[in-house]
Amino acid sequence: MSKQIQIAIDGPAGAGKSTIAKIVAEELGFTYIDTGAMYRAVTYKAMKENINLNDAIALEKMLLLTSIDLKPSENGQLVYLDGVDVSQLIRSNEVTANVSEVSAHANIREILVKKQQELAASGGIVMDGRDIATHVLKDAELKIFMSATAEERAKRRFIDNEKRGIPSSIETLKQEIIQRDKFDSEREASPLVQAEDAIYLDTTELSIEEAAKSILRLAKEKME
Repeated sequence: MSKQIQIAIDGPAGAGKSTIAKIVAEELGFTYIDTGAMYRAVTYKAMKENINLNDAIALEKMLLLTSIDLKPSENGQLVYLDGVDVSQLIRSNEVTANVSEVSAHANIREILVKKQQELAASGGIVMDGRDIATHVLKDAELKIFMSATAEERAKRRFIDNEKRGIPSSIETLKQEIIQRDKFDSEREASPLVQAEDAIYLDTTELSIEEAAKSILRLAKEKME
């Protein structure tokens, strides 16, 4: 039987992490954990309840009374917030524009990181986010830092939005991505940085399939 390893994939917004991580997990028969979806769910609920996104204490009180569950399905991973499927709702432009603000709070990260570590404890998982290799799964057997140019990431986000019926413009998306990169890299709580032992993967010129194959090859080497 192959070794049940942990695969940590980090990188900026729009690098293709989630899409590629899902493919890798499916190919290996591993569990996929979308940490970004967890932060999006918190952001969505806070906005819905008109909680000030700068108020870390109010957000923590809300989160401690909140259940977030990730469930696999034929159409990919579903996100349940307090028992309700919010998989599409958390992908709105409004949530996307505010999620970095919520995820910058150290206390919110601490609560969600603990949950993520519990989910990953048994191995056989692929987890993606901003600080997986540097903070959440420091001992992961395979660490990848995935990126692409801001232009390419804006194009991908635009196509994703089109598929979901969300109106957007490439130029606006590009500016939002640049701002989010800056915010995520400069925040005090677990900033976006490449782990020293992570392998850098530039996906600008790679198709989703090519990027997934690169990671699968590395994963299989670790599993031998």
